Amino acid sequence: MTTESPEKKPHIIPALREGVGIVQMVLFKEVKAKLTRNQPSQDRIFLSMLAGSITNEVFATRNPAEKFILFRKENRAEIEQELLGLAAEMPQLCAKITDALRIQTICDHQEGKDSTAILVRAKELGILIEEREIPLPSTFMSTVRALGEEHNLIVPPVQITPEQDQSIVH
Repeated sequence: MTTESPEKKPHIIPALREGVGIVQMVLFKEVKAKLTRNQPSQDRIFLSMLAGSITNEVFATRNPAEKFILFRKENRAEIEQELLGLAAEMPQLCAKITDALRIQTICDHQEGKDSTAILVRAKELGILIEEREIPLPSTFMSTVRALGEEHNLIVPPVQITPEQDQSIVH
């Protein structure tokens, strides 16, 4: 008796999640650079934690460590302010963030999780480009690879079969 292996679809999920991680790293780098320019006298560790908190809010990936929970709580207003200005200050990243959030939501769905609230939040922040089509996995990975190279991040190539390319989106 042969049935379709449950590993077939999930096999691509880790690669797509790595792609989402690249977009997160780029967002972190860009936010940190902006914060450093705008607040040159501020402590570098503070700016890194602030950039990390902003990135984590966008992707709903909060760090559970106590120091990060406390930092988020103490700096909630500044984090929120930065989030509200993200679309206007970094419009060049909105398409990449939109694609990454949609891919993240698809991956979560494949794993039985509903993370559509992340998309709703991104829409509220003005960083979700609603009319943008959901990319095929191969397109997303190619875009992410180019983005990673542009930002000097290493992105190993991932082979995606045509079947995987079509199956994850449908």
